[in-house]
Amino acid sequence: MTRSLSQPKPQGYLPHDLLWGFTSAYLPADAPAWVVSALAERPPVVVRRAVGRPGWIAVGVRGKQRDQRFAGWMPVLAVSHCVRPEQLVHSQGWQSLAEADYPVIQALKRVAPVLHQSDWRWGVTGSLGFQLASGIKVIHPASDLDLLLRAPTPLSRLQAQHLLAQMSDVPAAVDVQVQCPHGAVALREWACSTARVLLKSQSGPLLVSDPWAQEAVVA
Repeated sequence: MTRSLSQPKPQGYLPHDLLWGFTSAYLPADAPAWVVSALAERPPVVVRRAVGRPGWIAVGVRGKQRDQRFAGWMPVLAVSHCVRPEQLVHSQGWQSLAEADYPVIQALKRVAPVLHQSDWRWGVTGSLGFQLASGIKVIHPASDLDLLLRAPTPLSRLQAQHLLAQMSDVPAAVDVQVQCPHGAVALREWACSTARVLLKSQSGPLLVSDPWAQEAVVA
């Protein structure tokens, strides 16, 4: 299991970070039974996008099934560990997984050299990221490869198209989310020629023409 040695400041937790310390004590009384069962394994929860509450972090609990996702809130003081997507790349733990022949792992082996050569920090999210960080087996032969590309400065549409072309011939579906200062946009959508793209922001989805600019938006 990979865990960070130094913890980010409370305000520094970012979407897709994995946090340890969430227990059933923080669940509402009407939480589904599967959530309580899932927490019995002491899994990490993932930071999600939501308007903040002082002293709390918006998180999501994942279950064994793909449709089992539960949105909750975690006290900042309860966080014991944090792992970020890019830490999972440098751990190289994915190269020794028992499921090394799964398409999602083979896809990561193909994509990793491409992204390592880019100017952007990147990491693994989704089911593979969860398994790499926690050791809890959740990936399967049909799993997608979910990645995060951190782009604090603009990534041009031409650059996006070039990256997509280099990652096109892989054995699993690849979903790359580009993290901008005000939210995240899908690399595949940004590479298209549409005037506006969907930006996943803290306050909800927005249609924007430039994900790196603070601007008026169209809902």
